[in-house]
Amino acid sequence: MKVLVGFATAAGSTEGVAQRIAGTMRGHGHEVETRNVDEVSDVHGYDAFVLGSAVHNQAWLPNAAGFLSRERQALARKPVWLFSVGLPGALRGPVRKWAGMEESDILAGLADDVRPLGHQLFTGVVTPRAFGRGGAVVFRLMGGRFGDFRDWAAIDVWANQIAEDLTDTETLG
Repeated sequence: MKVLVGFATAAGSTEGVAQRIAGTMRGHGHEVETRNVDEVSDVHGYDAFVLGSAVHNQAWLPNAAGFLSRERQALARKPVWLFSVGLPGALRGPVRKWAGMEESDILAGLADDVRPLGHQLFTGVVTPRAFGRGGAVVFRLMGGRFGDFRDWAAIDVWANQIAEDLTDTETLG
């Protein structure tokens, strides 16, 4: 199957996740393109979509949400999976649990445009620069940590499942 792994990124972390997903899916024999959603002008040549965005304020970046809205008719006829890259794994204690619950808020913001077959919230690379000077201090006081929190094994498991689902669909169809 020809699959688009599309992404919107703020600082590059989400692009890394998208590239990893694409590589895993290629390993299953799928033809996969990885592209920033800003560079996608036509979605009609794809059989399936895995689309993701960095999360700011419990929502996808505007360009990613706009892509879903603009392409909603084409996406409604194809299998679609979504992923989000946020902060949960960079937090500790009760704040981490609260941040992990943002997934329902993220999906609620996208529900008018797409009905995904699945969604996964991953943690990305978290740097002080993303918060500004004052925000970085507040983040640390809330128990936040800086670093690369991408869980490559979890990303691979999720991408393998999607690739297998698509292979099953191809075999049945």
